[in-house]
Amino acid sequence: MRFLDKAKIWIRSGDGGAGCVSFRREKFLPEGGPDGGDGGRGGHVIARADAALNTLVDFRYRQHFRAGRGGHGMGANRTGRSGADVVLRVPVGTQILAEDGETLIADLVEEGQEVVLARGGDGGFGNAHYKSSTNRAPRRADPGRPGEERWLWLVLKLLADIGLVGLPNAGKSTFLAAVTRARPKIADYPFTTLHPHLGVVERGDYRFVLADVPGLIAGAHEGVGLGDRFLGHVERCAALLHLVDGTKEDVVEAWRTVRRELEAYGHGLADKPEILCLNKIDALDEPAVAARVAALREASGAPVFAISAAARKGLDAPLEAAMREVARLRGQLAEAP
Repeated sequence: MRFLDKAKIWIRSGDGGAGCVSFRREKFLPEGGPDGGDGGRGGHVIARADAALNTLVDFRYRQHFRAGRGGHGMGANRTGRSGADVVLRVPVGTQILAEDGETLIADLVEEGQEVVLARGGDGGFGNAHYKSSTNRAPRRADPGRPGEERWLWLVLKLLADIGLVGLPNAGKSTFLAAVTRARPKIADYPFTTLHPHLGVVERGDYRFVLADVPGLIAGAHEGVGLGDRFLGHVERCAALLHLVDGTKEDVVEAWRTVRRELEAYGHGLADKPEILCLNKIDALDEPAVAARVAALREASGAPVFAISAAARKGLDAPLEAAMREVARLRGQLAEAP
């Protein structure tokens, strides 16, 4: 299935049905009076979060959605039928933005969560509604109210607890495959990851979701390489797990390159807790590992974990640090009113 995380759609709710002008006509009831029914309500356009979906690709092939029109009122005080609603099934984690692409309308972060994007128009009143002691035979009926229409943006931001970041070929996909059951594409050339991958890390009774996004290079915020568009998928993470390729000559510059891109992207990513790992230590001797760890520790001012995702060495320590950050965030959310 193709991964798509952004789509533009046009929606229109249904028009309300018109009211009816009618008079009761039965034998022996020469003055039966008005009995025109009201028009039916137009259909709504509703967005619903569905955990079975993980892409917006369905909206790549259909962009226009129109709800049903309400039925017209009829005699004998019969109200018109309501128009059929249109339900848009979107992945959990989808944000719905106005046409300007900035105004947030809804953020669907829970399974089954719904929001009405366009309300159907109300049905018009029939002439029975206007009957009164001074107007015994009204001949007035109202048309239905029109529905609403608008353009919207759907933006998917995957729900993950920890985000994997780093330069291309830093070993992020290998790390994801080593600690989860995910099977991303792994190869020895840059940009093997073309869209985000998710995996579930299980540590005893505790579990959290790990997201691997395509690698960043210098100038990613200006569109260089694959750009920074996929960083939106780690905006909700409790922390970032930053992998640095230990085989590079200047590991500090590799770390700083990614940090600059996170700062340029904004949205609070640069302020998130960082779990810094020097990867591929299986390809280095001990003095080289110690020197690179020390250099990264001095530049970042934070602990540095020496690991090898390919050899599955040293993975427990960064995963335990990630678990602590996830537990801290979940505790804060639980305490929030």
